[in-house]
Amino acid sequence: MTTIQPRPIVPTLAPVRLQAKLARTIFEQVLDRVPVDVVLPDGSPLRRSAASGSEPSGIRPTVELRRPSAFFERLAHHPKIGIGEAYMAGDWRAAPGTDLADVLRPFAARLTTAIPRRWVALRQVVDRAIPHDQRNTLTGSRRNIEAHYDLSNDLFAAFLDETLTYSSALFDRTAPLEGQSLEDAQLRKVHAILDEARVGDGTTVLEIGTGWGTLAIEAARRGAHVTTLTLSREQAALARDRAAAAGVADRVDVRLEDYREARGSYDAIVSVEMIEAVGEEYWPTYFRAIDSLLAPGGVAAVQAILMAHDRYLVTRRSYGWIQKHIFPGGLIPSLRAITDVTQRGTELRVTGVHRFGLDYAETLRRWRATFMAQWPQVERLGFDETFRRKWEFYLAYCEAGFDSGYLDVAQIRFERQGPDTVRGASPSAGVAQDAA
Repeated sequence: MTTIQPRPIVPTLAPVRLQAKLARTIFEQVLDRVPVDVVLPDGSPLRRSAASGSEPSGIRPTVELRRPSAFFERLAHHPKIGIGEAYMAGDWRAAPGTDLADVLRPFAARLTTAIPRRWVALRQVVDRAIPHDQRNTLTGSRRNIEAHYDLSNDLFAAFLDETLTYSSALFDRTAPLEGQSLEDAQLRKVHAILDEARVGDGTTVLEIGTGWGTLAIEAARRGAHVTTLTLSREQAALARDRAAAAGVADRVDVRLEDYREARGSYDAIVSVEMIEAVGEEYWPTYFRAIDSLLAPGGVAAVQAILMAHDRYLVTRRSYGWIQKHIFPGGLIPSLRAITDVTQRGTELRVTGVHRFGLDYAETLRRWRATFMAQWPQVERLGFDETFRRKWEFYLAYCEAGFDSGYLDVAQIRFERQGPDTVRGASPSAGVAQDAA
């Protein structure tokens, strides 16, 4: 199984050494603001952070630089990608006794303040544009989706729960988390968004982004007739098998089809964590498609990963580690960006927002624990150690983002403006706050 390898380091070039020295200087100044300690291979401190604070466990997060020169040279080459690629290469790790997410969380929580102001201007120099070949055209979308979701059904089955649901679960926050299974929390999420879209007996439903079929199956069990779209051949095949095994194949039509190719009219349209893969360029097309396919009086419900609008504006044109190694062509929107797009180009209006970002942190925590425990099984599928470190970093990196509040997730309900809009519905406080 091929894996994108971190860029080879050539430590003998003088310009690289000068850049690496600057990268080390900036990194050490960041540590003055972030409560994470860094030690060298012999255990001596590179620098003890001057910032106060520790994790809830009382353990101060510590990073062990195993290959310091390579680490700083990767940072010099590309700061936004270098940290993750250095982890993939084994240049650094969380020190024994420190969880990887505990290392990353303090950085995520201080992302806007960690870099001293005098260095912020370097962003214009180091930021790189998203590659043209990652555009989500009809052919580009298929290529981008295949790069992640067609890795292997067996890979995802190794760490997901029995529902094979690859999106945030929704936990019952009135009860202890440790007593709740991930499967139950995923089904709670599925039924919450089906409720938002008012899916019931006889409802015609369009799902944009099939996953492995759980939402379509649960909607069909309610008596709905579901058309579900995916660009992943691996997912489509398994989703059909699962619908048949559940006895609802006659009410679930799995199509290998792009949302831009869809036709028809539906009472409800549901899309779970699909918008992040659409790409900013195509958000207007995505929402116009939903608007045109939604029957009069219909309801659309979208589960979306979100970030604050100011952070979205900073990152929207910048190429990062996640886009290079995990989700090519992806971009996380803000709620304000979504409302702006729908207001400019459609009759859809946001009439409800339910946020549950901390539940995503818990979901990712469980996925990572299972992935690491199941690694021997995953390795037998043909994946190598670089892939293991890549996915460990990816899951911990995302967990830290949601746990710190840098990222959020929400189920967003859309209805049409005018006579089709449900009377009395109004945007939640979350919409007003994000649009301010």
